[in-house]
Amino acid sequence: MSAWKHRVDGEESPYTPLGPFKVRLPFYHYRFELPDYLQGLLMCAVDLAAIPLMMQLLGMPFEAALAIVILNGLLYLVHHLLGDPVIPGWITPAIPLLMAYVSTFPEGVDRVHALIAFQMMLGALALGLGVTGMASKVVRLIPSAIKAGVIMGAGLAAIVVVFDEGGRFEQYPFTIAIAVGVAFYLIFSRHFNKLKAQGGLWGTIGKLGIFPIIVLAIVVAPVFGEAPWPDVEWGFSQPDFALMFSEYTVFGVGLPPLMMFVTAIPTVIAAYIVLFGDVLQSKALLEEADEKRQDEKIDYNPNRAHMIFGGRNFWMSIFGPDVVMCGPLWAAMHVVTVERYKQGKAAMNSIFGGSGSFRWGTNTGLLLLPIVSLVEPILGIALALTLLIQGYVSVRIGIMEARSQRDLGIAGIIAAMLVIKSATWAFGVGILLCALIYGKRFFSGEVDKTFVKDLDEASTSETNPEPAVPLRK
Repeated sequence: MSAWKHRVDGEESPYTPLGPFKVRLPFYHYRFELPDYLQGLLMCAVDLAAIPLMMQLLGMPFEAALAIVILNGLLYLVHHLLGDPVIPGWITPAIPLLMAYVSTFPEGVDRVHALIAFQMMLGALALGLGVTGMASKVVRLIPSAIKAGVIMGAGLAAIVVVFDEGGRFEQYPFTIAIAVGVAFYLIFSRHFNKLKAQGGLWGTIGKLGIFPIIVLAIVVAPVFGEAPWPDVEWGFSQPDFALMFSEYTVFGVGLPPLMMFVTAIPTVIAAYIVLFGDVLQSKALLEEADEKRQDEKIDYNPNRAHMIFGGRNFWMSIFGPDVVMCGPLWAAMHVVTVERYKQGKAAMNSIFGGSGSFRWGTNTGLLLLPIVSLVEPILGIALALTLLIQGYVSVRIGIMEARSQRDLGIAGIIAAMLVIKSATWAFGVGILLCALIYGKRFFSGEVDKTFVKDLDEASTSETNPEPAVPLRK
């Protein structure tokens, strides 16, 4: 008998305890969600978009890069299986930062060593914070202004990557404009939410999330001459694990020299600051979902999340170093899943069913050559789509983290510094501004009466005709 059918309203979904982890298996602990699985089949296009990045940076053949993508894909499953209710992904805003650092080394063994050293140290840092329980304390100690600025900056950086000179928008202007426009309408529009509530065809489209958008892009891109029509091949994909192990891992090139680890420290810290913003987004999005769905208690633990994605990065640094890194959240797809989850128990029984089924879908897609060959022409478009949805969500969540007008002012400067300079500059400027403006109240901030989310709805409505933003507890 399936345990998920006997969940008591208001409690967590069933699980098997395993130390700090909560093991949940498909079909038994959670209901398998077909709409999310179908999305995953085509959204593996975004996972595959890491291949051109690795080919460009490391000179890696397609088949070896595909092997790394498949290894990383398998580790995506670990999150929901061990109790982390998110859809994990890359550390997207930190990718340009990492590529710039690794590019300072000569192509070949030195560049591979630089990537291995960086990812190993990033994994060790996250693991250490998770195991010691410091991750939760870090989340609480960071001032609201800095939290808001880092999250907003990550969102703006994602948007800049798409629209910057030489970015994806210049390559696929019509397809991206159409696909993103339809995606935002289907995911965020109030008008479509009303149509979706009526059921029928609109209700079915709403349940499919971003799946229809990928199908649309496959058709629209060739129509506008921005990509070729797919040349669908049959069979299974053919990753070259032997080549990957022999030329791009410690088993072939050996461990990096000690100095490589030392020189990677500033980049590791900067990447962690960006990664930390994803942790905050995960927490905020799940709190919103938990408030909406009173039938399931959602347990998000930053320490457990750090142990999982820290372990993923450390493992990949040994068995398949990855340019896109192992992040705690794929914001674009997680928000799609959360929005469907908010529709009620009938739409999605458990948040673990949505996140887990999606990642089972992406792993299936990576193994099937018809899927890989179908989406290969639109890899850049799929990447741009996820970046823009992430940008929208990051800016919204970042602003929600601010507690006052002063927080918003500081956050805006931090966000700009993150985009223009680097994460290290942004964090340093944020600390300086918080110290100058708040002084002894550095961590708590100073609440302005003109902007407080904690006020009750009645008092807020006197000066603002919009509904009060609910306080996340």
